Amino acid sequence: MPKSIHVERVVEVPQGVTVRVESLKVTVKGPKGETQKDFSHARGVGIRVDGNKVIVEAWSADTKARALVGTIAAHIKNMIIGVTKGFRYKLKIISSHFPITVKVEKSRVVINNFLGEKAPRYATIMPGVTVKVQGQDVIVEGSDVEAVGQTAANIERATRITEFDRRKFMDGIFIYSREVAS
Repeated sequence: MPKSIHVERVVEVPQGVTVRVESLKVTVKGPKGETQKDFSHARGVGIRVDGNKVIVEAWSADTKARALVGTIAAHIKNMIIGVTKGFRYKLKIISSHFPITVKVEKSRVVINNFLGEKAPRYATIMPGVTVKVQGQDVIVEGSDVEAVGQTAANIERATRITEFDRRKFMDGIFIYSREVAS
């Protein structure tokens, strides 16, 4: 496939959000906080702010550079959504054998009495993410979609079972909803 002469994607910046670009390091500030992402690994791609638009472009781009332009534009859109609305993951606590107790302590989630174990299990909470336990639901919220997703994955992974039959022991904490908070 031939190279494209010029590839660009334009991302609209809403009112109340500021975007700053310094040598492929993008900082987005909004009402829900601030997120930063470093795109310095993206050689041949340029990012610039023009009024209320962020322009991601590449000159004489091959297939990989075209894909990279779209990926970076999507990351910047997610950063803007995160600082204006935020992201929310919901997890469900399921226990059929022993009642699981879940509580939040500083920067980790403590899971007690999982399958009757005496030692608690722990899951790390990423910086900038809040975790709330409401009954049988665990709600993970934040402005960075990667940090929110990683925290939810840490909680789900902490209750992973390997030595029991999964058809009989279905206990654990599982992600059931990913959404944009409002």
